[in-house]
Amino acid sequence: MTVVEIPGSKSITARALFLAAAARGRSTLVRPLASDDTEAFVEGLRALGYVVEQGTSEWEIDGAPAGPPRGSADVFTRDGATTSRFLPVLAATGSGRYAFDSSAQMRRRPMAPLTQALRELGATLEFGGESDHHPLTVHAAGLSGGAVRLDAGTSSQFLTALLLAGPLMRDGLTVEVTDLVSEPYVAITTAMMRAFGIDVARTGRIYRVEPGTYVANRYEIEPDASSASYFFAAAALLGESITVPGLSPGALQGDYGFVDVLARMGADVDKSAGATTVTGTGRLRGVTVNMRDISDTMPTLAAIAPFADGSTRIVDVANTRVKECDRLDACAANLWAMGVQVETGPDWIEIQPAAPHGAEIRCFGDHRIAMAFSIAGLRAPGVTLDDPDCVKKTFPTFHAVLADVIRSFRPDLLAPGAR
Repeated sequence: MTVVEIPGSKSITARALFLAAAARGRSTLVRPLASDDTEAFVEGLRALGYVVEQGTSEWEIDGAPAGPPRGSADVFTRDGATTSRFLPVLAATGSGRYAFDSSAQMRRRPMAPLTQALRELGATLEFGGESDHHPLTVHAAGLSGGAVRLDAGTSSQFLTALLLAGPLMRDGLTVEVTDLVSEPYVAITTAMMRAFGIDVARTGRIYRVEPGTYVANRYEIEPDASSASYFFAAAALLGESITVPGLSPGALQGDYGFVDVLARMGADVDKSAGATTVTGTGRLRGVTVNMRDISDTMPTLAAIAPFADGSTRIVDVANTRVKECDRLDACAANLWAMGVQVETGPDWIEIQPAAPHGAEIRCFGDHRIAMAFSIAGLRAPGVTLDDPDCVKKTFPTFHAVLADVIRSFRPDLLAPGAR
């Protein structure tokens, strides 16, 4: 059995940074994720005037419940979706002029449901290019709050950003959600808000947050379940055993459910109080699975699906077409390049069993494509990545960690991308 230490959750780290910045007092984040995305979030907070002190395993943040301490700022959010969506909302709760821009990749990603809701709640927004996209400037005078309807069918981050800011609005916030994808991520948000002293009331698709003040906290970040999926998949694919400490049935992250998909495919899964172990049995079965709520792990499943003894169909993942890249098309293109038969539709992909051969994987600048197909390369010699460094977005040491894990299985193997 190989034990793999997975870095902290990106989703939880981003939410914790927002909550700590908005809280009264100094918060400490324990084992946060240090990656390109979270560094962009920290840089953005500092540009807005927040004090963030980063140690090796703990970060400390001085909160400012009235909004950004500085009256003006220019913030570059890089590729980070959470940074690009959360920080303008945080800025809108304050008073001043805050200009935001992002990478070309992030400029293409949708924000309209969020920006439209922000305007209804009292924000004044100015767009430097295409409407409802970055770059944008927030002319902030606080948010009045009130009631809005929100379509979060493209990204649950729209709802999360508003809920996080809800207590900072003068009248609080009531959100009626007309559509919602990746609902477990909203559960992460509400649980973390509760840990910082604010409750969210929910009745069906209606969320209500009363005005209030977050209370500083010492908050431990659990390992990233999406990042763990690659190592669990490697165990299932190679007939080996991998344990990830810190992930257990009490995990906040919905992507922890990926281990249940591996169990359906034939892997043995042991969930204990402090860790989860996946052991491959030497065989993978094809499955049909709805991954709407765990769509970030769709590429992981797609990459190992050809090695199953039957077809695999993944459904209800339309939102993966508007991530860092169109992940359905990216997975299909790379699988075809490896000699695998694939069909796709608007929100699904079906993958046939095959004996994949090596190919250069086109990452499309997407960390999840790079990491997922690194796992496929463990059974398909000759797989290389055209952009191995894109993993720095969420898991800068991924290739080195994977190489160490594979050496622990078979010293003659070396993880692709670590060469």
